[in-house]
Amino acid sequence: MNKTLLALTGLLCSLSASAQIIDSAAAPSEPPGRPLWELGLGGGVVSAPSYPGAADRETRPLALPVFIYRGKVLRADQSGIGARIFRTENTELDVGLAASLPAKSDDVAARAGMPDLGALGEFGPRLKVRLARFDAYSGLRADLPLRAVFEVRSGVRHQGYTFEPRLVYERRSADGKWLFDTQLSAVAGDGKINRYFYEVAPQYASADRPAYAAKSGLILVRVGAFASRQVNPDLRVFGFVRAENYGVGANDNSPLHRKDNGVSAGLGLSWTIWRSATLARD
Repeated sequence: MNKTLLALTGLLCSLSASAQIIDSAAAPSEPPGRPLWELGLGGGVVSAPSYPGAADRETRPLALPVFIYRGKVLRADQSGIGARIFRTENTELDVGLAASLPAKSDDVAARAGMPDLGALGEFGPRLKVRLARFDAYSGLRADLPLRAVFEVRSGVRHQGYTFEPRLVYERRSADGKWLFDTQLSAVAGDGKINRYFYEVAPQYASADRPAYAAKSGLILVRVGAFASRQVNPDLRVFGFVRAENYGVGANDNSPLHRKDNGVSAGLGLSWTIWRSATLARD
């Protein structure tokens, strides 16, 4: 699972990203007193495996407009991109987005001669539960996103469902300039999304790539860290790194599974050009 325009926009809007199933809801929540909306520019670079268990990598420079909106329902901010359904002191339910870049099979040795992997978009509900508040600036929460996956390649096709339970420790500096989080998560998929990545149909079998029928189950486990720094009122720099293990996956014996471990990382910045005078009311 990789990324496309939606994923890159999500990276710059939320100041976070990942390889594989990409979720923009990684960064700690923002301090109060922020503008209702901001518009600017962002850029950076992301490097990640071409798909979970791939030996090849995708490294892409990014340069995109950045739009942040902190509405009570519609959100495009450091908490993610989507719509908030309800919120209490310790729980929140929203509808969020995730996405991934396409990968051409001609550029991925294990998939030579097979169909390309298209850009993926994911959409679905996410429950966030605060497990602990250590002080005014840090806490521990659990995220439970369930999403439908759609491929965009010569049309739009449904490619299954994913579930990624995630444990997140988040911290913000007292002045709000530093944001930091660490995460531990696992990604599971139904049979359809696992077949999308790991199945080898008989017509694509070869001497070193036997036919393989993929099954539902665990895709990967990952641990990661994200940090951002507000340099001045207009400029923010950020970065992330994630280590992933695919050897625990349900399809680790697929001939398309070439590596048990992978790392994804990215660096970027965003520059705010315009902002509203109206403040967000969270």
